[in-house]
Order: sequence, then C-alpha cells, then structure tokens
Amino acid sequence: MSEINPDTYLARYASRTRGMTASEIRALFAVAERPEIAFLAGGMPYTAALDLEAVAEVTQGVIAENGAWALQYGGGQGMPELREALVGVMAAEGIAAHPDDVVVTAGGQQGLDLVAKLFCDPGDLIVAEGPSYVGALGAFASYEADVVHVPMDDDGLDTDALEATLAQLAHDRRPVKFLYTIPNHQNPAGSSLSSRRRERVVQLAEQFDLIIVEDNPYGLLDFKGELRPALLSLAPERVIYIGTLSKILSPGLRVGWVAATESVRDKLVLLKEAADLCQSNLTQAVAQRWFATQPWQAQVETFRGVYRERCDAMLGELAASFPAECRWTQPTGGFFVWVRLPHGLDAKQLLAKALRARVAYVPGAAFYADGGGGEELRLSFCFPPPERIREGVRRLAEVVHDEIAFAHALFGDQE
Repeated sequence: MSEINPDTYLARYASRTRGMTASEIRALFAVAERPEIAFLAGGMPYTAALDLEAVAEVTQGVIAENGAWALQYGGGQGMPELREALVGVMAAEGIAAHPDDVVVTAGGQQGLDLVAKLFCDPGDLIVAEGPSYVGALGAFASYEADVVHVPMDDDGLDTDALEATLAQLAHDRRPVKFLYTIPNHQNPAGSSLSSRRRERVVQLAEQFDLIIVEDNPYGLLDFKGELRPALLSLAPERVIYIGTLSKILSPGLRVGWVAATESVRDKLVLLKEAADLCQSNLTQAVAQRWFATQPWQAQVETFRGVYRERCDAMLGELAASFPAECRWTQPTGGFFVWVRLPHGLDAKQLLAKALRARVAYVPGAAFYADGGGGEELRLSFCFPPPERIREGVRRLAEVVHDEIAFAHALFGDQE
C-alpha cells in the first residue's frame, strides 16, 4: 500500500478544526503516573472513596436481571427510569424538573458539545466567566464561536461587569447566543455565585433577552452541605441546565444530562442521535439501579468529607508556605483553588521549573479564550491524599519564592 502525503488530509480538514488545540490539562496527564510528581493538575474525582462492593453488586444485578436489554441499543433521549432518578438528583438541590425535560448524555461534556452545536455558528458570541472551564472553551471553539470573558471575584461572576459587557455588546450590535456559567464551586476558580448575584443574573437575562447555560457539576459537593438556588429554578424558561454524575458517582460511567424546554430538548435529542445513536443502556442501568438501591446521598456526604479534608490541607499549606505577595481563593466546595501570582510572574513559564521540582499544576491561560490568565494558575485538591497535597504545595512554594527572589535581584533597583 503506497504512502499518502499528510498534506492530502490537511487540505481537506473542515475550517472549524483550525482553532482546535490539545488541552493543556490532558498534556499534563503524561506526568500524572510518575510517582515522584505531586500531581495538583487534574480534576479527577477520588473514586476510591466509592463503596466498590456496592458498585459491583449493582452492576452484577443489572446483568443478571436485564443483561440482554442492557447490552442492546436504547433511545436517543435516555432511559426513562434514569431520567426520573436524575430529576431526583436535581430535587436534592431544590430544582423542580420533569423527566420529559431531560436528555441523557455521555457526561456533562457531551451536553456542552450538543448545546454549542445547537446554538453556535462561526463568529457567534458567548459570554462566560473569566476564567472558565477549559472543556467548555474547547467545545465552543470547535464550533468557531468567540468567547467574551467577564471577571469574577470571591462572590462569583461580577454582575456589574456583566451588565457593562452586555450593554456594550448591545450598543455594538453584537448579539450574544448565551451566557455560560458554573455558579457552584466554579472550575477553575473555586468561587460560588452569591444569592444576590444569582437574582441579578436572571434580571440581566430578562433585560437583555439572554439565554443562560448553567453548568452544575459541583453543586452537591458543598463542604457544609449548603445549597444555593439554581438559576434554572429562578428562570426555567431561560436556562439550559447541564448536570453530571461524574463528581457524585463515577466519571467512568459517562452519564450526564441536559434539562431544557421542550423545543430545545427535541433538537438536542436529534443531535444526540446523530452523534452516537444513543447512550449506553448498560451504564444508564447501573446508574439508575445505584440511585434506586443505594444510600447515594450518604455516598455524596463521604465525598464531601474527603474533599473538605484535602481542601483544608491545601489552604493550610498555602498559608504556611506561599509568598505573601500571592493570593488565592477560599473554596467552600468542589475541587479547585485558584492562585494569583505576583505581577510579572508567568505561570506557564514557571511550570517547567515546577515539574523539575516534582509538582504539577495547570497554568491559568488554559482557562481563558482571550489570552488572559498569565499570572494565574489552578491547583486541584480532589485526588492526592492530604500529605501529598502539602508536599506539592511546599515544592511549588519554593519555586515561586525563588522566582520572586530572582525577579527582585534582576529588577529590584528599577523604578
């Protein structure tokens, strides 16, 4: 068989592939298995905290009782019994929904992809928090949408800045397809949107005729078990809600969902069927049986305790070891701490030195579509044990101290 010139393929790629780049987080997973590296980069749930015997029992029960069906094709919208269970998960956060509103997806990521595919043409505008989830930015880029970032603070999305941004875009006659937000324990910033700001976001959505895409992977992982009103519950006709079982059960099951109004739901089902025909009956049945037979909320509480302990370890070591010039968020749930370095330090350039010091993080630029985040970085506390987290933070602190000292030696006498 004769070899083909790679340019033969390159010339035929769709134009939308030109902006596609490898995730900086995925690139770092090459070092995740190295035992000497304190891996504070990946947002991997600590699945070892699951009752694995119960998972095995549930899976065996599905095969024993409904094996032939579980290994067959299914419907595009998802298993009705699972959709009922997912409505129950939403109800645990105070959200009233109906199983008919729900489309089951291959994780929350496919939900993001389907929503972007449904709404975005090349050059369309999406407004999102800055920083924002790298997987969402990748999905939006794959459909050639442009992202305008709005800054955040400790209370989440800055609604004054959001209003100013929307007003400017309206003045410039640049329509916005939707606002994308992670209101609970945001990835990567760790901040949560305050109740007052949630109401303000809904008011601005009404004022500017805006659709909201609410991504909620971490809502049940508040360290105190506190619940915040979902945007979906405040404006059900304006919000498309994306959920996932990856953080409260298992990412390996690849079960997520989108809850939306009827017209949006029907389009999403068609797109889902075009993408993969249907969700796996087997993983759907395992998830449904888990919620029907297991104390799943107790399992969520176990996860909360694990992540609370690890977050405390990270915050304590940051306070003890990091330079006073640095700032970081104080998450009340979720997986992440967002760190701001002193002015002039580049987190991406610093990463090579950090890896040599045997610690990994994600540079902040990965979470911006506009080139921002150069002096910021994300630390994940979800996967390593507390002692490993402390060691990783100490190693990184030494690198940052050295870099600050070098900068002072180099530029200290300059005005």
